[in-house]
Amino acid sequence: MEKLSKKIDLSGFKMNDELNPKIWDDEKMKPEVRKTLLKIADDYFESLGLVDVDIEDITMTGSLANYNWSKYSDVDLHILVDYKDIPVDEDLVLDFLKSKSSAWNKEHDIQVYGFDVELYVQDIQEKHTSSGVYSILNDEWNIKPEKQKVEIDKKAVKDKANMVMDRVEELYDDVHEDRDYESIFKRSEKLQDKIKKMRQCGLDKAGEFSVENMAFKALRRNGTLDRLYDIKNLAYDKSLTLENN
Repeated sequence: MEKLSKKIDLSGFKMNDELNPKIWDDEKMKPEVRKTLLKIADDYFESLGLVDVDIEDITMTGSLANYNWSKYSDVDLHILVDYKDIPVDEDLVLDFLKSKSSAWNKEHDIQVYGFDVELYVQDIQEKHTSSGVYSILNDEWNIKPEKQKVEIDKKAVKDKANMVMDRVEELYDDVHEDRDYESIFKRSEKLQDKIKKMRQCGLDKAGEFSVENMAFKALRRNGTLDRLYDIKNLAYDKSLTLENN
């Protein structure tokens, strides 16, 4: 693994005058986009093999369902189901669906007019903070976005992101200096959990344009989150590897 990039690009975090014209036509999803996303969602859900579980809705959320889209945006495709319909412990269901979604997102490189498609299976009871949610299944807005003037505290965002990047840099150095791999794995897990809680706290407190959520997006954009994932996996593998004498 190479050293982390210290660049934090906030250039795309702004409000546009219109929804992305590649996806939308007068606030209605373009038919070819809707048809493609429905096909992706149906094929993926069928691959899960969840018997007697129905899709409650298929939605698109995130910046492409809002006015803050940029060239860095993803198509956030959510498949909504009722976790209670799956006869397994809820924590196991969550782990299973997260691992399946993560594997699918890593294995496939599907784009819609240059935007990567990211899949997520969401519980209908899960709280989801977004000011723009489009029901692809019903071809209508669940939450219609509104144009708004947003001022982002760029210094605070950079400070928050740099704090996380410094922690990841420490883990990177340790995992390449043959340190205690078990400890590095646990620290990586703890940092991932902290980042998740940081983002959720920001969303709950100030919504999509909170400092915490903007920092999360910046970290995802410059590869820091992927690097942390790789460090954690490398540390896990190393902690269980028996070397030849």
